[in-house]
Amino acid sequence: MTQLLDRAIAIARQLPPEAQDEIARELLLFAGEDVGPVPLTAEEEAWLAPSLAQAARGEFASDEEVAALLAKHGAKHGA
Repeated sequence: MTQLLDRAIAIARQLPPEAQDEIARELLLFAGEDVGPVPLTAEEEAWLAPSLAQAARGEFASDEEVAALLAKHGAKHGA
């Protein structure tokens, strides 16, 4: 192991577990390892729940609504 990597790992050990896991995932991805999906926090799951419920009910934006939103921000539908 290089001195730089050894130093980086020593510093990472002092970080909170969530930050350590994020660094570990990035390092594994860089090394070509499949780390699978990133688990959501409870806060992220709560934020996402209403959208998942809408999708389960089949409530999606129409093509016209999507096109209008994209046009408002200078993008083209289907681009």
